[in-house]
Amino acid sequence: MDLTSGWTGETACALQAALRLSNEGFAEHLGIGVRTVAGWHQKPDLRPKSEMQQLLDTTLEQAAAQVKDRFAALTASSDAADEPATTDAEDRLSADRNIGAALDWIDERAGWEPGTARRKTAARLVQLDARSLEDRGKKRGRVNQRDIAHALAEYYADRPDGHGLYSVRYGDHESATSILTNPDWLDLRVPLIAAHDRLRASTAADAELSLDEEAAARAVDGLAETLTLGVRMVDMPLYRLLGVDFDGGQVGGALGVTRFVEYALTMDLLEGELVDVLAAGRTPEPGSLPLRDRHLPDVAAVLDLPARICAGGTLALCAFARPASPLRGEADFLLLVQERSGHVVNAARRLAVTPKGFHQPLTDVRADAQIGATLRREMEEELFGRDEIDNTVGDQRKADPMHPSRLSEPMRWLLDEPGRLRMESTGFGLNLVSGNFEFPGLIVVEDEEFWHRFGGQVEANWEASNLRQYSSLDGEALADLVRDVAWSNEGLFALLQGLRRLADLGGERVNLPDIEWELR
Repeated sequence: MDLTSGWTGETACALQAALRLSNEGFAEHLGIGVRTVAGWHQKPDLRPKSEMQQLLDTTLEQAAAQVKDRFAALTASSDAADEPATTDAEDRLSADRNIGAALDWIDERAGWEPGTARRKTAARLVQLDARSLEDRGKKRGRVNQRDIAHALAEYYADRPDGHGLYSVRYGDHESATSILTNPDWLDLRVPLIAAHDRLRASTAADAELSLDEEAAARAVDGLAETLTLGVRMVDMPLYRLLGVDFDGGQVGGALGVTRFVEYALTMDLLEGELVDVLAAGRTPEPGSLPLRDRHLPDVAAVLDLPARICAGGTLALCAFARPASPLRGEADFLLLVQERSGHVVNAARRLAVTPKGFHQPLTDVRADAQIGATLRREMEEELFGRDEIDNTVGDQRKADPMHPSRLSEPMRWLLDEPGRLRMESTGFGLNLVSGNFEFPGLIVVEDEEFWHRFGGQVEANWEASNLRQYSSLDGEALADLVRDVAWSNEGLFALLQGLRRLADLGGERVNLPDIEWELR
């Protein structure tokens, strides 16, 4: 490949491959952020800035002879007439170890001969068109949070006594969600510290899930679509919930460990199946949704956690104290809301509070079982720019990624003195969209010094396409936010539970109407 016109994302990735480095290793070798390297993989036509061009020139010039030979071979012209070019999706099908793990998993659970899933996925890739899938994504985007909540309320109309779907009256507005919960699971106000954050993880082997022909075919379709759209998929460990217990002012219960591909190719497909039916103007009902009928047919199945894959996570409303300002007005809390990007597996293109993350171990299966561990990690990743703890960007090779010496400056400041960072669990529910468990939370920083020092460093990561801010004193804007139909159901659940708790804590910094929940 001719470099006279400069480096591109594609040639930079070829240099990385020639050096035989992971994303993280290549970033360290160049002295740049992992996010930049990941961006080259996502956008092969991207042309780095002049400073980066010079850095790549120098790196190639200083490379060993065998590295230069490998680079030359990788960048040699391959677009001869008798040799069709491969797509990024086809390259990932062959080279991405995470996709390979997903293919092996499908073969194993479907009882297919090794290589069958690869052949079926390759055949499906030929049939798929990225533009058509993007058009379908736009149609899905027209199906809003209220549509989904209403459809699931009808589908799961037979609900046991004591459980209901979370609904709220905010001023004169009513909001309903798809979150199945009960009074004992709401308004928990549990501090997310070791004495109260008591989920326990077991490393015992998971029960194996089998796939019938329909489920296996849908898994292949889902994988092919993931490849075509460039959605990130990493086969990392993922907690599954086996039971919960909130006695004694604690968040307790049991967790098992499963694999992300097992969730992504089964339960996570339920949302797309439902939304496609709604987008086509049809009424979803038992018998019309094959995957839902198989994996989550009724509320009894939703509540039978050990018998199914119940993955999920935690998300929190963040509130940062700000001093009074002659430009802005009285002292308040800054509240953050994200618009999710189209490259995430969960709640794509929906509104959500931030941080939001799957509950999963980083390096210590038992210690990372705490809900607070995930929230602290997600703060570092989604707000404070810690790319190296994002398993979807690069391999995790640090023994203790959350060691105090590795923390970002804002997080280190928050943890230096007890009381600077308040994190609470505000509730619990099971999201009927995919059966996920949801632990909504509230993160409050009451010291105004934090935003003065670090507010300019808060920046969304790749999972968000936009980051919005709201004032806790602007009840009108918050009312409009609550009414926005672009929310994910779990995001709206976390927002409303967070606002309820913030109204109790915030004093004169908060001006909100009464927010009252009910179960329907």
